[in-house]
Amino acid sequence: MTDYLNSLLEQSAALHRHPCPRQVLGARMGILAGQLLAIELPQTNKRLLSIVETDGCFADGVSVATNCWVGRRTLRIVDFGKTAVTFVDTQTETAVRLYPLPSIRELAPTFASEARNRWEGYLLGYQRMPDDLMFGIQSVALTQSIKEIISRAGMRVTCDVCGEEIINEREVRRETAVLCRSCAGESYYAVGNTPLFVTLALPASCAW
Repeated sequence: MTDYLNSLLEQSAALHRHPCPRQVLGARMGILAGQLLAIELPQTNKRLLSIVETDGCFADGVSVATNCWVGRRTLRIVDFGKTAVTFVDTQTETAVRLYPLPSIRELAPTFASEARNRWEGYLLGYQRMPDDLMFGIQSVALTQSIKEIISRAGMRVTCDVCGEEIINEREVRRETAVLCRSCAGESYYAVGNTPLFVTLALPASCAW
């Protein structure tokens, strides 16, 4: 697996200019998920869905190992601040959640005696440790169906309050009203009073 893992880390490192321990964790989890779910990875279709519990370089490690990407709608970020992933076979709806064991940082340097510092001990140790010393594995059931998560192509409605378009069946319905999640009270932002774009009065010679 070493050569294969190295090739994945080269791809991940290219996105960040250097490899790091969390990229290794993401790639190792992706490889293990393929074995547990009996899916050939990196996938060439969209059978595998990865739900990653943090953003950053860890997610890129998962992506290069699985070919699950946000842009392909096969990777979702549910930000719990954890280096954990739930991998879902969308054909069978079988799901496994992988997470680092609490002892992983303590054990990693013992697999990298030549490491010059703690960071390098993690980087090298995570590449060499056996799976059973690295990861916990949970069989899980999603709280939403796969159909609800993935939605259907071409689905779009307009919010009755703000007038913005909503795709992928992410609207909230309140009696007869169709609302986006922001207007339904689930917003992550508050609209300020100061406009960001100011219309400038142009000289007549510049008018369109």
